Amino acid sequence: QVQLVESGGGLVQAGGSLRLSCAASGRTFSSYAMGWFRQAPGKEREFVAAISWSGVRTYYADSVKGRFTISRDNTKNTVYLQMNSLKPEDTAVYYCAGRNNPDGYSYYLRTNDYDYWGQGTQVTVSS
Repeated sequence: QVQLVESGGGLVQAGGSLRLSCAASGRTFSSYAMGWFRQAPGKEREFVAAISWSGVRTYYADSVKGRFTISRDNTKNTVYLQMNSLKPEDTAVYYCAGRNNPDGYSYYLRTNDYDYWGQGTQVTVSS
């Protein structure tokens, strides 16, 4: 079992930056592939970024590629999402998600691929 708690959301002007954190409980975090998703009002939850448990492989949605960076520190049981050059269309509730996978090279892109979810953190980008 893994419990996930996001933090770091807030209000920022367009062009600004935020860093989201997702702290995980449980001793097996290092074997979990992790992902970030977001959900804007009236829209479905969408994939943002994913990282393998080893951190070797990452993948990004086209809409955030080159602006967002996903990373993890397995010694701190934490995954991060560094968001730069934020745009108003990035406004959403951001969720982290986890899935146990001993394969150090896999990452996952679909909501149904993940077993554990955080409660979400609001990111609002003003124009």
